Formats: sequence, C-alpha cells, structure tokens
Amino acid sequence: MKKRTFLKTGLFFGVATATSSFLDACKTAGKNPESVTAYPVIPPPKLRRTTPFELPKLPYAKEALEPHIDKMTMEIHHDRHHQGYVNKLNDAVKNTVYADYELYDIVARVTTSDEDRNIRNNAGGHWNHSFFWETMSPDGGGAPGGELATAISKQFGSFDELKNLFGTAAKGVFGSGWAWLCVGKDKGLFVSSTPNQDNPLMLGVVQKTGTP
Repeated sequence: MKKRTFLKTGLFFGVATATSSFLDACKTAGKNPESVTAYPVIPPPKLRRTTPFELPKLPYAKEALEPHIDKMTMEIHHDRHHQGYVNKLNDAVKNTVYADYELYDIVARVTTSDEDRNIRNNAGGHWNHSFFWETMSPDGGGAPGGELATAISKQFGSFDELKNLFGTAAKGVFGSGWAWLCVGKDKGLFVSSTPNQDNPLMLGVVQKTGTP
C-alpha cells in the first residue's frame, strides 16, 4: 500500500476504533466559547494547568509503521511539525483567557476571531496530531466489531461504504486538512473533513460538530 493511500484511507481503521468509546457520550450545546457546557461533553474550564504543553511520546517506535510510514517521515511530523505546534501554542496562550486551560478546553472554545487565529491553529495542530498518533498501531487494521460495527452498518450500510466515504472526504481536502469519523449530536456516526488544523470539536468554528 502506498504511503498516501495509507494516510488517507488506512488511518480510518484507527479512527473507527477510537470513535467507539464515544458512542454514548453525546449531548447538545451552543457555540459560545465562554459557555460551552454540553456537547461534546466538556467540564467547565478550570485554572488547573500549571505546566506548559508538552510533545507527547509516540506510543510505538518511529519505524514501527513501516513500510506505510517510514522513520524519517515520523521524525519530521512528530519531532518537528508537532513540536512546532506545541511551542507556538505555549507562546500564543500567554496573557489570554486560554492561558491556564487544558488543551481540550481550548480546542472546544476557540473562535474564528482574528485574536484567536494563532491559538486555534496551534491548539488544533497539537490536538489533531496527538489524536493521529494514537489512532495508528503496528498491530492495527481490519474491520471493527461489536457496537461500532453495528453503528456503521446502521448509518452507512456497510463498512466498505464507510471506507469509500472516508476516502472521498480525505481526497477532497484542498491543501492541508483532515478527514474524520465522528459521533454526532444524535449519537449517529458521520464523516466530515476540516481545513488546516481545525477539527469537529471546535464548536465555534466548524459547521458540523462531533466527537472524533
């Protein structure tokens, strides 16, 4: 399988597995960044983060995903790009309302305002990449089972149809961006895409919100 094919369609298997843990966690909410209280399930923001954001360690060796993703590619995207988002986020949140928020609280509350632009991009980059590493595994792949398999059949008709929709969403991204499998407000699954470092958790940014 070519690297591009793996990144755009093979990633689905990991995302699908991660999504299954959220099937019963959906509520509804508005988009006011200061009063998000329900969907996705987010606790009220607290001044509880006392240390800078840090680059998470990979859950596997950098060469573990070869031949789909080689070691050099992992080093570039994890050690350079992801670290860059972390560094810039720490700088961007200084002296802002987000200064002591946890990452999830920031992502859920950023807006499309000019003053939030750098925070939105770098918080999204940090969250998206952290999620990305966790959705892949050298032992991953294959069709999901259990509750998720049932939900996929109900929503999309078949696992193959979902893979087609996911691949189409990924290939339709112009420039940089992401394809997502999410749980929506109605607890049903949906496929979407976002540009740049946006994601479906950004209640004040994206049109269709959900939990990846």
